[in-house]
Amino acid sequence: MPPPVELKYDVQALREDKVVYGSGRIAWRADGERYQVDGEASVLFFSVLHFQSIGAIDAFGVAPELYSEKRFRRPENVTRFERDTNLIRFTASGASYTRAGGEQDRASIVWQLAAIGLGDPGRYTPGATIELLVAGVRNMEPWVIQVIGLEQTDTPAGSIEAWHVVRAPRPGSREQKLDIWLAPQHWWYPMRLRFTESNGEYLDMAVTSVQSLTPI
Repeated sequence: MPPPVELKYDVQALREDKVVYGSGRIAWRADGERYQVDGEASVLFFSVLHFQSIGAIDAFGVAPELYSEKRFRRPENVTRFERDTNLIRFTASGASYTRAGGEQDRASIVWQLAAIGLGDPGRYTPGATIELLVAGVRNMEPWVIQVIGLEQTDTPAGSIEAWHVVRAPRPGSREQKLDIWLAPQHWWYPMRLRFTESNGEYLDMAVTSVQSLTPI
């Protein structure tokens, strides 16, 4: 697993045909047995996204137990990965899926991809794909993560070499597109993330600082 860290970001977002600016943060803590991810993004003094993922570290890697997500003007939604019933349940939809192991949520997947980079960097080659089951707030979907290539990406913290990977939703889906830039020289931390909605609105987070944290 990557060492515990707090990443701070500059945020740029397109909302209702207006480009707005703000800040964000993601804190990752892990001790070899447990992990926790806390993240948020704010623009114009309003929090537009807050998320948290809590769980264990097991043979599959990052193993979520609870994921919560709160978007601007929307109620908080919670997804539970129940070990005792082997079910994944969604408060937003009432749906449930069988838990087999290896499933991720929208926050943990970034750190699972980082762990794959640390443990098996050969899987990152241009054109390669990484397939994972990912729980959102309403359902579970197979995500195909496509490796675009090793790029220089500009951030407020400077130009950083990072693997650019993309999750493109299936045709006709209203799910987000997600671009992630993972920096192998910096423990595969996500130095930039870009969330793009089906209507073209986006939220772009570019790292400004990296600060070590204590484990859980």
